[in-house]
Amino acid sequence: MAPTTTTAELAALLLIVAAAVGVAAGFRPGPPVSEDTLEKVAASLEMYVDLLPQMPKVLGYSIKYGRPTPAHLTIGMYQKKWKFHRDLPATTVFVFGTSASTATFPGPTIEALQGVPLWVTWENHLPDRHILPWDPTVPSPGGVLWYHDHALGLTRANLLAGLLGAYVIRNPGAEAPLGLPAGDTLDRVLVLADRSFYPDGSLYMNCTGDNPGVHPQWQPEYFGAAVTVNGKAWPFLPVARRRHRFRLINASNARFFNLSLSNGLPFLVVASDTSYLPRPVAVTHLLVAVAEAFDVVVDFSAVSAEAAVELELVNTAPYPYPDGDAPGHLTGKVMKFVVAPPSRVPADGGDRSRVVPAARLPEYVKVGEEEAVKKRYIVMYEYEDEATGSPTHLYINGKRPEDPATETPAAGTTEVWEVINLTQDNHPLHLHLAAFQAVRARGLVGVEEFRRCMGRLNDAARCGVGRHAVGEEVAVPEHERTWKNVVKIAPGFVTTVVVKFMMVDTGRNYPFDATAEPGYVYIATFWTMRTTP
Repeated sequence: MAPTTTTAELAALLLIVAAAVGVAAGFRPGPPVSEDTLEKVAASLEMYVDLLPQMPKVLGYSIKYGRPTPAHLTIGMYQKKWKFHRDLPATTVFVFGTSASTATFPGPTIEALQGVPLWVTWENHLPDRHILPWDPTVPSPGGVLWYHDHALGLTRANLLAGLLGAYVIRNPGAEAPLGLPAGDTLDRVLVLADRSFYPDGSLYMNCTGDNPGVHPQWQPEYFGAAVTVNGKAWPFLPVARRRHRFRLINASNARFFNLSLSNGLPFLVVASDTSYLPRPVAVTHLLVAVAEAFDVVVDFSAVSAEAAVELELVNTAPYPYPDGDAPGHLTGKVMKFVVAPPSRVPADGGDRSRVVPAARLPEYVKVGEEEAVKKRYIVMYEYEDEATGSPTHLYINGKRPEDPATETPAAGTTEVWEVINLTQDNHPLHLHLAAFQAVRARGLVGVEEFRRCMGRLNDAARCGVGRHAVGEEVAVPEHERTWKNVVKIAPGFVTTVVVKFMMVDTGRNYPFDATAEPGYVYIATFWTMRTTP
């Protein structure tokens, strides 16, 4: 089906496709490996020796008689070998491509135009046996369910294997007056993903669960020992002394990235993963949650006038986020930018982009919290194994992913969701179909009492969420105050999220039947909502 191109000037989405890889055939476990071995493999890879790859681009439209027209793409899923590093043996991966020879990790960047329909046919050329372990105790229906696909129970394995790509939606009429950096060398997608490797180069994924009596193989989080960008471990990128635009996507399983440049050069955030900001915001540190994306501009002309300058893109986010371990030397580094010497700058400067767009940024419908027709409480809490203390299930409002749809919003309406995180980690919120943004977060007082009550009653209102949500109020960062595809939900907080079941660029209803089965998932862990007429 056509992607939703109506709610965004820009969308950089993870395409996690159910590849029907024959789960019954299973995975042949590799030899046991320790964390020390995985760290040694990563540490043996010299940083900044591989050039950052430029992902192939496929256009989701064609031009006829000077006007864009709809297109139909065919993209396959293939098993092939991929070199993650110069000194690492080639790795077997699952990847997207228009052919086996052109398939890449990540897959090709699909570029669509806002308002121009796009159809994609996904062809499955994968073998019957998965290359990574999967846990049969996690429900896993097979097949491609719908365009922005999540294989229930297999998402983590399919994504780790390489089935991901970037999707950019452009609106030339709105973008051209902004004067942002443009062109393939100045407008780049950066897909960040942590991975661990066996000494033979194959991808590592755990074969034993934290609670093997419940889930033999499943573990709640995966943290790789190496950081890859566009499928290369710690790559480098030569850049000119001018402004560059980067579309940053975090494709990791559980790792947050708190990004900064080693010389303090700021990121100018111009857009989120779904819409432009009301105005650009300069930040020196950019926290990117799992599956979250940001559109930023970096002005490399602002560095010192030395012959050449090398800048590291570094990461300081604890893992798990926010109260886990600090990243070490390996995962604290992401990539390097090599800034060209001043002599390489053309006489006219060669840069016609603007520091701050002079034209007015696109406008969207207002938040309109007072317009909400319904308030919902969305509560995330874990069930833990008494013996190990490790989580066995993450439930939403006490429901499992395979339970019937829990929310039935009406198309064209606004709702307020009070999202309550009773777990220890930040769990990003993701909704299909709807546009949404966090407006505030307030700390919970008496969390344990509230958690025990929820375990008995599973009802936030009856458990007195109002008298518990009286802690510190934390403002949403300025560069996140816009319509998004992912918002962060801090542990021990109630985060107020305004949800619009409409096109936020026009305020009009969807131009398709949003009430059709099977519904739309939210929280990225497959709880379902269905819209009503």
